[in-house]
Amino acid sequence: MTGRVVVVTPNPAVDVTYDVDRQLVGETLRVREVRRRPGGKGVNVARVLVSAGVDCTSVLPLGGETGRWVRSSLVRARVDLAAVEIGAATRTTVTVVDGAQHPTILTEPGPHVEADEWAHVDRVVARVLVGAAALVVSGSLPPGADPRLVARWVRQAREAGVPAFADVSGAALVAAASAGAVLKPNAHEICEATGAPDEAAGAMELLERGAACVVVSRGSEGLVARTPSRTVVVPAVAGISGNPVGAGDAATAGLVRATLAGADLADALRQAAAFGAAAVLSPVAGEADAAVAHSLLDRIPSSHEGASLP
Repeated sequence: MTGRVVVVTPNPAVDVTYDVDRQLVGETLRVREVRRRPGGKGVNVARVLVSAGVDCTSVLPLGGETGRWVRSSLVRARVDLAAVEIGAATRTTVTVVDGAQHPTILTEPGPHVEADEWAHVDRVVARVLVGAAALVVSGSLPPGADPRLVARWVRQAREAGVPAFADVSGAALVAAASAGAVLKPNAHEICEATGAPDEAAGAMELLERGAACVVVSRGSEGLVARTPSRTVVVPAVAGISGNPVGAGDAATAGLVRATLAGADLADALRQAAAFGAAAVLSPVAGEADAAVAHSLLDRIPSSHEGASLP
């Protein structure tokens, strides 16, 4: 329906979720249930896209026993995988949930990836971009990785005539802007990366650096998109509660899917908000049911432009 999307996850993980009765710091907690699955923001994005009927190729560096587990799990899930083997072990993240408080998330920094291994990733990205409809780069970079890696992948996409979306942070966000990507940070990430006093000023700085568009996730306040000539605001779906972990990744998937299907910016934002809300309602973090997302669209008021934003 929309063509194939290449999703790069620079720092994949084994995501472990512990369900407990109540989160208490400094106490021994009995775990009711343990869930393990391949993770990392880009893996979540690809998972939601595939479930929504979009073909994806996932590019990710994997190493060690954890990396082999991620690889085999994705293969069993019939994910089109373009993995690059590295010497260091893939990280693990732990999320503690109790259904009442906001989840506690423990994220390992990730492995050291050698320069020649990143060069291999570059070659794989260039190869799988042939015939692709879009590139998505999503998630953190492991320690020591050059933020300009993200700019390289974005430029590879643009040279191939492929639009690029980046949900990254820090110096990588600025690098992606300079390469011309559509950005999807949250307000905190924008201010942290640019040093701007607020989200609006930070978004304008990223646009001046060359970003094609800046789409800002504002949690329960919805989404704001800025281009050099437009500001579009879409509220969140009202009355939604659940586990917000991975909702931003689902929103990225909704944005990409809608854009490739020909939606205008305002409608693409509405679909992003709907997919984000569907992820909050999902029993498994980072997943979203496309049918649920579609059913939520009617609950999102029409967007408005040129709004006076706080």
